[in-house]
Amino acid sequence: MFKRKKLISVILAIMMLVSLDVSFVNGAQASEVKAAPEHQIVNGVTEPVFSYNDAIKETIFVESGMDSDRDGNPDRIAADIIRPQETEDGLKVPIIMDASPYYESMGRGNESQIKDSDGDGMNEMFPLYYDNYFVPRGYAVVLVDMVGTNNSDGCPPTGGKEEIESAKVVIDWLNGKGTAWDKDGNEISADWSTGKVGMIGKSYDGTIAQGAAAAGVEGLETIVPIGAISSWYYYYRYEGIPYYSNGPGNLARRITSSERVEACAPIREEMRIASDDTTGDYNEFWDERNYYKDAENVTASVFAIHGINDYNVKANHFSKWWEAISEHDVPRKVWLTQTGHVDPFDFRRAEWVETLHRWFDYWLLDIDNGIMDEPMADVERGLDQWETHSNWPDEKAEKVKMRFAPQTEELPGSVMTSPLLEEAIQTFTDNPRQTEQQMVTGEFTQKENRLIYMTPELEGDVRLSGIPELNITASIDKNDTHLTAMIVDYGTDTRINHTSRGEGIITLDEVSCWGESSDVDSSCYKETETITHEQPYEIVTHGWLDAQNYESLDYSIPLVPGQEYKFTWDTLPEDYVFKEGHRIGVIIAGSSTRLMTDNNRATFDVSLENSYISLPIVGGKPALDNALGFNGGSSPSSAAHISKVVDFYRGDGEIKEEIAARSLQMHLTSVAQFEKQNSPAKVIKHLQSFYTLLEHQSANKLITKEVYQVLKADTDYLIAKWQ
Repeated sequence: MFKRKKLISVILAIMMLVSLDVSFVNGAQASEVKAAPEHQIVNGVTEPVFSYNDAIKETIFVESGMDSDRDGNPDRIAADIIRPQETEDGLKVPIIMDASPYYESMGRGNESQIKDSDGDGMNEMFPLYYDNYFVPRGYAVVLVDMVGTNNSDGCPPTGGKEEIESAKVVIDWLNGKGTAWDKDGNEISADWSTGKVGMIGKSYDGTIAQGAAAAGVEGLETIVPIGAISSWYYYYRYEGIPYYSNGPGNLARRITSSERVEACAPIREEMRIASDDTTGDYNEFWDERNYYKDAENVTASVFAIHGINDYNVKANHFSKWWEAISEHDVPRKVWLTQTGHVDPFDFRRAEWVETLHRWFDYWLLDIDNGIMDEPMADVERGLDQWETHSNWPDEKAEKVKMRFAPQTEELPGSVMTSPLLEEAIQTFTDNPRQTEQQMVTGEFTQKENRLIYMTPELEGDVRLSGIPELNITASIDKNDTHLTAMIVDYGTDTRINHTSRGEGIITLDEVSCWGESSDVDSSCYKETETITHEQPYEIVTHGWLDAQNYESLDYSIPLVPGQEYKFTWDTLPEDYVFKEGHRIGVIIAGSSTRLMTDNNRATFDVSLENSYISLPIVGGKPALDNALGFNGGSSPSSAAHISKVVDFYRGDGEIKEEIAARSLQMHLTSVAQFEKQNSPAKVIKHLQSFYTLLEHQSANKLITKEVYQVLKADTDYLIAKWQ
């Protein structure tokens, strides 16, 4: 028993010595092992604690499953990566990605930076400031050569699915899927990646980002599209009218890698035929290149930036995309600027970098910095004048029909916010050589090649927020023609000069620096300045239509000369304040020199009683009426006059049920009888009863809001007359 206890004691002693020895060794090792590097956060944003000069640069080639040049080999997509050196020591970082077709020649940013800036065959430069600013804050920056461009294989299909796939395969690789090699042919993996990707880019780059989001690419957490295309149809067309011929093919030739321009010629020829410039119709070619129709697939958040006066990537690209993602409750934010096709780095630099920093920190590093609790929309009103709003369009904006009316002693065409009850025809003839300046100037003069409708001088400001819509009823003497509409602010004012060469900005000699620099990649960029000019008018927005597409963009229907048609189309979206003392003008004309013109020189007979423009006015019809000095109704002389208004709305479909119209007419018949008897008390009593009926029908949605507002105003007007 004793020996057994002694043996146990010896064993326990040995175990204790072993345990002490192991503890000593582990402790020694622990003192030698460095803590894994990590992001540092101060006041809700990442701090620049990682060295830019020590960052790792590498070029990779990711294999795809596509063969866009049809050479029998899978296309490999090239990407240049810069990431903190600490990623070799266990730091996991998210990715900011800019996929672009412009890295070889056209360049990125206001200074047109390219990757191989010295032409030595090495991509030492990372265009733009994203690398300089974000790599020190613990991000990787990945610049992808879009399929068919720079160092990527294949042929660019101008918006086709292969372009989106070229971004997707890189995102997949960053999430551990797919195969990639370095420039020496060694297979590599992205073991340093968190898998969270944010895509950013202006113009074509932002377009790829929107396409990837619409494809629902896994791992894509957020996108920041700047002046991006949401439908290539609307980049090369407007409601059936091409801007110019062979747009997709010409752009593809311009961006194709210089080594493969001729090899990709057959692909470009296929695009020329499939895009169908002859009719300008929407077809399968364009449907493949429509991203906003697939908004239901979007899981990434969206921070959109667009120039409301961008006539390269026009603002309807933003509005169509924004409307679609809004319907699917995508987390979103927007900046709308009065400039043209300009990056926010060049019109609001300091605020932009700070906001973008917080945006990426929130969505890619899960830092709760409150950015999503702030107003959704920033809207530029004028030089250094920005407003914040809870959404766009403004939630208080309502569609108001501003109806066209005949000339007056002062104006060649006037407007009403109540029905025009008599027939009226105005005529103009298309002149395909007429300039916009000729359409807009001489606003108090009748011209044979345009119609113009003008408000009185405004008695208060009027804000338009949203998408105006034209509704024109007309007969035409040719089987095809074009229609142009413009909304114009007549009144001398100082405005941002978005029609200048810089589309609202000029570049200065001074520089500012954003992040860290190296010997080959500076973080310093030339400053810019927003410029203004004083002018007597501003073309606020445009809209165009091929008359043969009056039913659908999918097909053209030749017009029957002399037959009356209803033409409906949108203008470009807008957020604009018409100031007190100015006038709102609407121009209707034929061809526009901004697009391919029609040479038929058609003559239009416009039926005014059935023609109007629907304006999204903040505050609705009462706000517009107040600014115009209108009482809101038709200023009736009698109940019979109001009865004509009811008939008009019944014929226009704005009184929903026939029984509702009959009920209104019965009340008005009673009022008319007492008018004949010259009985003011009974007239007023029955008009008050008519007003109660209007309240009931409006509450039960038997009449539209406009019907209610006009008839209520007419009732008040007639009561006041009899009191």
